[in-house]
Amino acid sequence: MRVGNLSDRLTLFTERGAVDVAQASGGLFGPDPQAVYARWDEFRGWAAQHRDAAGAEFSPADLGAPSPRPPQIFGIGANYRDHIAEGEHLGMNIKLPDYPPVFTKFLSSFTGPFGQIPLPSATVDWEAELVVVIGKEAHNLDSSQNGWDYVAGLTVGQDLSDRVVQLRDQIPQLSLGKSFPGFSPTGPWLVTADEFANPDDLELGCAVNGHTKQKGRTGDLHFSVPALVAELSKVVVLYPGDVIFTGTPSGVGFTQQPPVYLAGGDELVTTIEGIGEMRHTFVTT
Repeated sequence: MRVGNLSDRLTLFTERGAVDVAQASGGLFGPDPQAVYARWDEFRGWAAQHRDAAGAEFSPADLGAPSPRPPQIFGIGANYRDHIAEGEHLGMNIKLPDYPPVFTKFLSSFTGPFGQIPLPSATVDWEAELVVVIGKEAHNLDSSQNGWDYVAGLTVGQDLSDRVVQLRDQIPQLSLGKSFPGFSPTGPWLVTADEFANPDDLELGCAVNGHTKQKGRTGDLHFSVPALVAELSKVVVLYPGDVIFTGTPSGVGFTQQPPVYLAGGDELVTTIEGIGEMRHTFVTT
């Protein structure tokens, strides 16, 4: 199932077009894309009966974030072995962690999968990421509980980062450095785990102006999707609609010699196997 946000309305995407859920369900489900996560199991049952429904043509420019107002937003750092290795190569004291390094991204940084993103500085870096949306409340999961059972679906994300703000002073400012307007694009839609042959091993990456910058597989995650859900739930209550940025593979700009960053006019294309792509153009402010 593919579900998302089209012109701020909950939409089911089938092989035959975009189906407005509020209209097709006769008001059983409202138009708000965020509200559906609180009724996710019920919605999945309805959607399964309409997966072949005829829909309308649509413009990708009208797509928004699949979970546009998540109750909580989590970012995971140092979650790909090759990304840790490139940091170590620069002399950064980063090792494989025993627990997921967690930060947050602020809601004002959210945007959709297509369009323009303003550059606040000359040191903005790319980070292609698999993004998880929670579909069922989870707290203190034990080893017998599968984290996938609490996941609504997966989408494409970018954890854009102003490296100067992120690393300034003696204490890193990950949350602020990664939360300028437009720094948390997600989309183009949410895809449920049953659509993948193996949801634990998907190819992801990004390209700038047609040149590949990152290419990896989620099978290389140090903490897998179900492991992240379980570990986070041991401390916080995960709510339906919560979003988890799961980390980025190697190939980010600041580890290159010399560092390479995004510039005005650059086009960033971010892709994940079985989900799709996002396209963004950067503009100087």
